[in-house]
Amino acid sequence: MGNAEVAYQVIGDGPVDLVYHHGLCHVDLQWDIRAEAAFNEHLASFARVVLFDRRGTGASERGTPGEVPTWEDWSEDLRGVLDAVGIESAAIFAEAEAGATAILFAATYPRRVRALVLANTAARYAESPEYPLGLSQAEIELLVSSITDGWGSTDAWMDSLRWAFPALALDESEIRALARLCRAAATPRLARTVFRYIYEQLDVREALPLVQAPTLVIHNQAEHREAFGRFLVEHITDAQIVGVPGENYLFFAGDYEPVINEVAAFLTGEPPQVEIDRILTTVIFTDIVDSTGVAAEMGDQRWRAILDSHDRVVREQLRRFRGEEVNTTGDGFVARFDGPARAVRCALAITQEVRDLGIEIRSGLHTGECELRNGDIAGLAVHVAARISSRAGPSDVLVSRTVADLVAGSGLRFSDRGDHALKGVPGEWHILAAMKS
Repeated sequence: MGNAEVAYQVIGDGPVDLVYHHGLCHVDLQWDIRAEAAFNEHLASFARVVLFDRRGTGASERGTPGEVPTWEDWSEDLRGVLDAVGIESAAIFAEAEAGATAILFAATYPRRVRALVLANTAARYAESPEYPLGLSQAEIELLVSSITDGWGSTDAWMDSLRWAFPALALDESEIRALARLCRAAATPRLARTVFRYIYEQLDVREALPLVQAPTLVIHNQAEHREAFGRFLVEHITDAQIVGVPGENYLFFAGDYEPVINEVAAFLTGEPPQVEIDRILTTVIFTDIVDSTGVAAEMGDQRWRAILDSHDRVVREQLRRFRGEEVNTTGDGFVARFDGPARAVRCALAITQEVRDLGIEIRSGLHTGECELRNGDIAGLAVHVAARISSRAGPSDVLVSRTVADLVAGSGLRFSDRGDHALKGVPGEWHILAAMKS
């Protein structure tokens, strides 16, 4: 704010005003990541949620190359966003590197913070004689290099992204969407400067006793996070702490229901009321094969035109076969069908049609019980379909044994791909490939 232009969005219309922020992001491209979009929408089921890109990053105004705004600047951005939305006092949910901004803001503007949620964050990251729980300089060097070397582009960097988000490691479309977001959120030089600043210089310990808002600290099981969280609780008056499973850098990537429930209960006194229907449905995941390489070969303008044509093809076939689009992943789709044979035929039709665009897709399908939650789908069947899709090659339409059994007599033919262990899913799963008639 001040002379800087800061991008923000407002979603939901719940009774609680909630600012959610986790540092480097992009307010537009975050919706291409299925897990992040679902997380944001779950927050919006009980709150009016404000999302923003701090100055210098994302869709907000960029500064001088190589320079990074201070935490005080980012705190002013938060105040400016609240003013722009017309919110006098809000709850703030700050995750990861955004925690220091929220702490500083709560201490500086206590009347504007009605509650504070600090998730997987720290008042300081670097160790010192009086702060032995921090990271050593060697650990910081390794962390910064793993985050920023090849920022958003190299295979090694993508492996680092999978390490930071293990729950998404096998979902290539999600990983690629995350990579696109990172590239758009910051340049490699800015990312390196920001993260080195965060891990080497960040220190808001003196502000902790000045936080007056009720505070909830949430941490998962990744290294250092419980120790960082307990330090916060020990120095913020009447703060409470909750541990949840998982090791993902940001909570949206894993099983976020416990986190959402804790935040909703803390802010409203009860867990969120989410409309849930359980149905038997066929889930299909599609994504473009080697989209990063194809995009680099084609160039941005042609690639954008190809993506638009791809989206039209998919949606035309979904209408033709009476499928329901659930969400998109930037270069792929998640959809559901009330008939498995129509789902398989739709996948085969899409596969054939997009070849005319000079691209190939891969698909994975499974039929099982799903929960319908505010327009999204959840449940084991979703995970199985995603894992099957991750095993598909160019133009493959892979299905579970369940799908093949349910379409017996339909005229569809399949070739056997054998039994496979699917990460995060119990047991062995028999996979088959649908064949064009």
